Amino acid sequence: MVTDKPEEIEPTYIWDVPTRLFHWGLMCVVATSLIAGEFGYMDIHVISGHVVLALIVFRLAWGVFGGKHARFSDFIKGPKTVLAYAKRLISGDTPAHRGHNPMGALSVVGVLAVLIVQVTTGLFANDEILTEGPLAAEVSQSTSDYLTYIHYQSGYVLYGLIGLHLAAVLFYTIKGHPIILAMISGKMHGLPENDAIDSPSPKKKLHGSWIAAIIFAGIASAIAFAIKTY
Repeated sequence: MVTDKPEEIEPTYIWDVPTRLFHWGLMCVVATSLIAGEFGYMDIHVISGHVVLALIVFRLAWGVFGGKHARFSDFIKGPKTVLAYAKRLISGDTPAHRGHNPMGALSVVGVLAVLIVQVTTGLFANDEILTEGPLAAEVSQSTSDYLTYIHYQSGYVLYGLIGLHLAAVLFYTIKGHPIILAMISGKMHGLPENDAIDSPSPKKKLHGSWIAAIIFAGIASAIAFAIKTY
């Protein structure tokens, strides 16, 4: 007796290579910056801060002109959508979502916002000993001290967001959604069939993405270097 097996849906290509490189690169550089700052290695802290600045500039550009699921317009949703998704989570339903789910989108926006505050205030900050940001001399001492205070305090917010992100990754992994693997391979599993069909092929996606990614990366690096050597 022959029985038909249910047709398996192929993993859906979601995350382009520039998005994945940004994600893992930002994780490593932010970790380096935080550890260096905590242990007083300020030269490393400052250098890694400029790398974070370049990555943020790149991500803002990529969020407008990048791959479909990297664009802010693809995953930033209104309050009703976020609340509806939150209710599904509370009820125990964790459906696979193409790209960032509405709650994940809040995490992305939150981390980017805090990092923008961090790198901006860091440019004007000082440690009252030897180290100061490249633009600290352009403002008064009191202004620099105030921005330094914001720099330190926003760091605690960043720690909290990182903790929430790691908890969310663990939660979805336990629920059977291998999102870490997806950010490595670029492919998501368990999406509805119409999502899989609608997804563009990796080769087509990469061919168009790399040209823009290299341009944006070059511009972002130039901006960060210009500020560092100002």
